[in-house]
Amino acid sequence: MGAQTSDIAVVGAGAAGLYAALSAARDGAHVLLVSATPLAETASYWAQGGLAAALAVDDSPEQHLADTIAAGRGLVREAAARVLVDEAPEIVADLEHLGVHFDADRHGNLALGLEGGHSRRRVVHAGGSATGRRVVRELSALVAEDERITVWERTRAATLWTAADGRVAGLVCEDGRSATARAVVIATGGTAALWSRTTNPPGSVGIGLMLAHQAGAALADLELMQFHPTAVIGVPGREGFLITEAIRGEGATLHGPDGQRFVDELAPRDEVARAIDTLLRETGATHVDLDMRHVDPAHFPNVVAALREYGVDPVKELIPVAPASHYLMGGVRADLDGRTTVAGLLVAGESACTGLHGANRLASNSLSECFVLGRRAAAAGLAEPVPGELGEPPAPRAIEVPDRATREALWRDAGLVRTPEALQRLADHPHPLVRDIAACALLRTETRGGHCRADFPERDPALDGRHAVVGAGEAPRFESWG
Repeated sequence: MGAQTSDIAVVGAGAAGLYAALSAARDGAHVLLVSATPLAETASYWAQGGLAAALAVDDSPEQHLADTIAAGRGLVREAAARVLVDEAPEIVADLEHLGVHFDADRHGNLALGLEGGHSRRRVVHAGGSATGRRVVRELSALVAEDERITVWERTRAATLWTAADGRVAGLVCEDGRSATARAVVIATGGTAALWSRTTNPPGSVGIGLMLAHQAGAALADLELMQFHPTAVIGVPGREGFLITEAIRGEGATLHGPDGQRFVDELAPRDEVARAIDTLLRETGATHVDLDMRHVDPAHFPNVVAALREYGVDPVKELIPVAPASHYLMGGVRADLDGRTTVAGLLVAGESACTGLHGANRLASNSLSECFVLGRRAAAAGLAEPVPGELGEPPAPRAIEVPDRATREALWRDAGLVRTPEALQRLADHPHPLVRDIAACALLRTETRGGHCRADFPERDPALDGRHAVVGAGEAPRFESWG
């Protein structure tokens, strides 16, 4: 079987991968898109948040930048954040041009939502809390219709194909199919499903990170997992179902076992999640209650429908919620165009770590990042040289999928609050990505954003701007990215 020849190969068909593929195709390139699931069934499909962009008359990219930096707890790479806030408004306009219909107010203007950590209304949605579904469905249809894009569905990339000089010049899939390209863009999402309690679909276990690492790419900030404060708990069939932050932006409140409010519901996510976790530890309760009975259910139809399907009517009842692993701020170390430490290999979306999110992602910056970095990575990939003679493709490697015991170990030993003893247990775990997560968490001897050390409860100013980087086959070290 001969190798497929493309200008660029994209692994992952979520928001970042779809937009990267479309961006390359619009530049006239021939694209291979590899998707482990059928199109429109990726993690992005379930994203309830929207796109953060400074579009209001009382807003500006500078204010968006300031909010991003404040949420990131002294670890945001300002240059990466500036790229996002400057380019996000034009991304919204381009998505509208591509046929995505964002929610509008009664005057026909974009309806802008407020979410935790934002000082202005700047989050655009499509279908209320069905943004991911609407956007991915529209982009998937465009990809399927584009004759310049070849799609391999239900296919997993298993190995990156490297040239003699170490440059990535293609890939090999589990089924033995192979492809060559100027560059490969990894857009496979994050690692949140490595934890047993998660808002993510089962496939979000860091496969793209492991592919990149095996090819020699450095990983960064693996200890920085964001735990979403409001994931459903104790409702069979809806365990881990995320209740979007936008609902709190519209006035929903959180109540402890005594019925009292105990936290600013619109504080950044790390604050709200940790406040809930602390209360649960102190009281022995299994959950807190989210009250959205005074929120217009028409704004969040998929949340209301999903809960009613499993016996909870959020218009009349309180919703039991507790934190769950949600979003990896770390990923494959990348520059502002998605380039990794290996030539020919780029990353976009949650797989990437540019330093944009710091230690705590600002709500809805991630979907904006998928499009901003997806477009940039596609352009950078097309600037790579055409690969020379590669010889025979390598054999596909077995993909290491975590078992239940691994996922439970991460939740127990690297959850919201971590101890050196628990992390040391994980440092000897057989799963390579778990070992790297533990090593980064042991290196960061402080509490910052998504990383909380019981033995180091305060932030260490000496670690401001310092990122934990793991080179292939190396122990983690701190780097300053400026």
